[in-house]
Amino acid sequence: MPIHADDVTIRPIEVSDAGEVLTLQRAAFVQEALIYDTVRMPALTQTLEEVEAELVGNLGCVALVQHRVVGAVRARRDGELLLVGRLVIAPDVQGAGIGSLLLEAVEDRGRAVGCRTTELFTGSLSEANLRVYTRLGYRETQRVDGDDGIQQVFLRKPLG
Repeated sequence: MPIHADDVTIRPIEVSDAGEVLTLQRAAFVQEALIYDTVRMPALTQTLEEVEAELVGNLGCVALVQHRVVGAVRARRDGELLLVGRLVIAPDVQGAGIGSLLLEAVEDRGRAVGCRTTELFTGSLSEANLRVYTRLGYRETQRVDGDDGIQQVFLRKPLG
């Protein structure tokens, strides 16, 4: 059964979501692991305790279809900058616009606390991610070489 935007509820992320978020994160990052030919990625090695600690005071959101968490994004404020991380969508519902809904919701939360710009990053080989972020108004600001030879692409968007 296809998922439509009307089926999705977005709400603020909570520490109690940590277990579901970690499970979703691991499922979502399998594709990234295949692209980069490594399972040694922070999203795949992160512990439940680390996720719980990240979610304390986090500005992120989760997407639900009925009672199932199908997407999540984390965000935190750094002055007037909203730092967005770990946007994850369940593999079986990718392409339904849930990532766009989550980014819009987290950008709204950032605006509400005084953020003027949002920043996120992805790997240089994650072409689908780069296409989505560009379509949503993010622009590349820099590329940083990683120890593994893969570049991290940083993108920003003004929160007008």
